Amino acid sequence: MAIVTMKKLRLMVARDQKDALLRELALHGWVEIAEIGDRMQEAEERGAVVRETSDLIALKTRQAALDHALSILDRYAPVKTPLLSARPEKEAAQLLTDEGVAAAEQTAREIREAEDTIKRITAEASRQHGVMESLMPWLDLDLPLNTQGTRRTSVALGCFSAKQSMETVEAALTQAAEEAALFRVSDDKNQQYVALVCLKEAMPAALEALRPFGFAPSAVTGMDGTARECMARAERTLQDLEAEKDGCVQRIRMAADRRDAMKMASDRLGTRLALAGAENRLYGTESVLLAEGWLPADDEKRVKELLDRFDCAYAFSDPTEEEIPDVPVKLKSNIFTRSMNCITEQYSLPAYNGVDPNPIMAPFFILFFGMMMADMAYGILMIAGSLLFLKKKRPDDPSFMEMIFWCGISTVVFGALTGGFFGDFIPQLCKIINPNSTFALPALFTPLNDTMAIMIGSLVLGLIQIFTGMAVCTVKKTRDGHFADALWEEITWWVILAGVALMVLKIGTVHGVPVVLVIGGIMLVYGATRNAKGFGKVTSLVAAIYNGVTGYFSDTLSYVRIMALMLSGSVIAQVFNTLGATFGSVILFVVISMIGNMLNLALNLLGCYVHDMRLQFLEFFNRFYQAGGKAYQPLAPQTKYVQVMKEEQ
Repeated sequence: MAIVTMKKLRLMVARDQKDALLRELALHGWVEIAEIGDRMQEAEERGAVVRETSDLIALKTRQAALDHALSILDRYAPVKTPLLSARPEKEAAQLLTDEGVAAAEQTAREIREAEDTIKRITAEASRQHGVMESLMPWLDLDLPLNTQGTRRTSVALGCFSAKQSMETVEAALTQAAEEAALFRVSDDKNQQYVALVCLKEAMPAALEALRPFGFAPSAVTGMDGTARECMARAERTLQDLEAEKDGCVQRIRMAADRRDAMKMASDRLGTRLALAGAENRLYGTESVLLAEGWLPADDEKRVKELLDRFDCAYAFSDPTEEEIPDVPVKLKSNIFTRSMNCITEQYSLPAYNGVDPNPIMAPFFILFFGMMMADMAYGILMIAGSLLFLKKKRPDDPSFMEMIFWCGISTVVFGALTGGFFGDFIPQLCKIINPNSTFALPALFTPLNDTMAIMIGSLVLGLIQIFTGMAVCTVKKTRDGHFADALWEEITWWVILAGVALMVLKIGTVHGVPVVLVIGGIMLVYGATRNAKGFGKVTSLVAAIYNGVTGYFSDTLSYVRIMALMLSGSVIAQVFNTLGATFGSVILFVVISMIGNMLNLALNLLGCYVHDMRLQFLEFFNRFYQAGGKAYQPLAPQTKYVQVMKEEQ
């Protein structure tokens, strides 16, 4: 498998056929419309061409409004969907129409208006509750709260701290205003609520006398009627608000039968957004429009047949050396190598003139994952879970679950080789049933008993992957016309490493001199210093030796993690099995063992995934990988709620 060969499309189309052409391109999803602004800048400054504009912002706003209404609807009228339900499938042509969009937007407006009313009601209800709370201390006061006094007297409602003595406060008040009177209405553990009555001319002096005691005017002063009348009025208001809120909620719930239509409308607006984005990358005059794009070379014939139906001129060409960084990348893959897309994309897509790592990485990644998990039961669960997810969910990108599927097969194989089935679950269960049982699953090797052999095997597999990466780098450099670099770098180290191995085996020595190793050393000296001058030759040689020796040693040593994770997973499973077996009950054993093994499975899935990726990214990719590619994104319907039926090739 390799990177798909791309063709560049240059297009000139009549302005009145722009919309129809973009819709046809979106319908089939063959062409990515590219940005050509840099080359059109000078022509635009001269007024020769004008960049196209579209209602992109308005479309984004409309789609956001629909999505917001759908989120409101989901809160008030949630719909239960199966855990692994797939999105409904629709044909691309259905997403390229405006059917039902206006009606859905009207429904969305009604939902948002009802939600706004509910928010207003909630705020008002909160205010009314606050009023009722403030009225509670004054319910025993028969005096209307808006009473200001008589012709000669004034009335003030307020409170002061419960810690203050009423007698002390009254004494201070009498000293300031002899005719003033203080009536306790109620009290609680924090406040004393009182009514102050005095002559009008004495009120300022009375309030000043009460100020040192923390006297504060009441918030209920000025309300119409007594406290009980105000409380009853607030309760009636709350009832009215609740009834109004129930009506709004009911209106929102009544829109639930239009949920699917709103989702379809949102995806139709999303598709129109994609069209608007492509339109914004066009330049033109009053009569024609200019566009550039990229398409897979295999689709050239079909695109040509499509363009021939329009009044346009077009040309296809191979990307030039200067255009390589701008060429979008599409990986050509099969059902096996496609499973590695989720790994490669997390790192970075390869450059267009780079190497697709998936076919080379897939066997190593899957093999290493299976070695680290190494349990038949875990592998069976991985296979069953991934197949169930793929069948029920039908994800747009199945690569992650396909990776889990293939790794599950590898896990079953290595589980069979190590005799692992939920660790030592079966032997432990047999011992509980029959203490004299010596049953054990057959195993070629076990992590606990053959740790050293597994470690050596891990290192050997690591060396094989490192050498594979070096071989890919050699082929790539040779293909690009840089064989000399490959000779004095990768091939030189092959000779050196082969020489070390032959020296250890005492093969190929002449009078005690390891010939192959000496040849490799001479190649390293020349290769490391061939482009340096003066003292730079020494530093270049030292750097080459140091980086090479430490690099190969540390990279190879990293593969010991395969043995470590295999060992840790096996030990954790056996610990939980042993813990469950101590109770001597089959039921307790199964429960404890299953809980522990499910935890172990979850930890191992995460750990093996992360460490396997690390081996690929740091130890393998650094040998040959050229990152920096950008994904091929053809003009096509953009959806969140439905799946687009794939066009038959």
